[in-house]
Amino acid sequence: MAGQITVLRNHDATWGITNGNPIWEEVQEVLQYAAPTFLLNVALNCEKEITAIFAGDVHKAHAAGCAYVKENAMIPVSHAYDIVITSNSGYPLDFNLYQAVKGMSAAAQVVKPGGAIIIAAECLDGIPEHGLYGQLLRGSKSPQELLQKITTPGFLEQDQWQVQIQAHIQLKADVYVYSNYLSDEQIRTCLLNPCRSIEETLQRLTKKYGPNASVCVLPQGPQTIPYIKTKNIQSQK
Repeated sequence: MAGQITVLRNHDATWGITNGNPIWEEVQEVLQYAAPTFLLNVALNCEKEITAIFAGDVHKAHAAGCAYVKENAMIPVSHAYDIVITSNSGYPLDFNLYQAVKGMSAAAQVVKPGGAIIIAAECLDGIPEHGLYGQLLRGSKSPQELLQKITTPGFLEQDQWQVQIQAHIQLKADVYVYSNYLSDEQIRTCLLNPCRSIEETLQRLTKKYGPNASVCVLPQGPQTIPYIKTKNIQSQK
């Protein structure tokens, strides 16, 4: 169990990284006080079926699990792409726009700076209106202004982690949202670009980036972690 402040502050990291990841480093520090003696972890597929079990010494079993997941769930690509089309892996993971930021984050791993991300997410629950995610977004005119606000010393609000992740993604690439349950106005108030046809948006973007524009498709969004294979992906030693 962790306190609210701890939970709010330790959500700032990149997935697929252990050494150098502030969350992972923090957990390692806590382990020193907990004196654990045994670890039991499992790996799951997209059907939530157990595909592997890792048990035993905390560090060795965790390292084995990381190696397995990297081999089976992390997909290397040779280069970054001008356009990345993704999803949030369907219901219930795309229940609202807040959750869909995970799919955007997956795409951001392999999009070129100045590129574009198109995400399809149903968003049955809307933005949503509960929580502070939408409120924080509506309170700023741009991702830059948003980041400046939430990184101000002493600022600490519920849902700021997801807002911060989204803002960083938008500083790297334009984000277009295709949703059955969000209006264009709702999408714009969240500082994002509405998309009513993925095909038309893709056609417009390929004209922008030229005839040789590169396109990547991530059908399962955050269920798979793409990475550029020349990039140093650290794992626990």
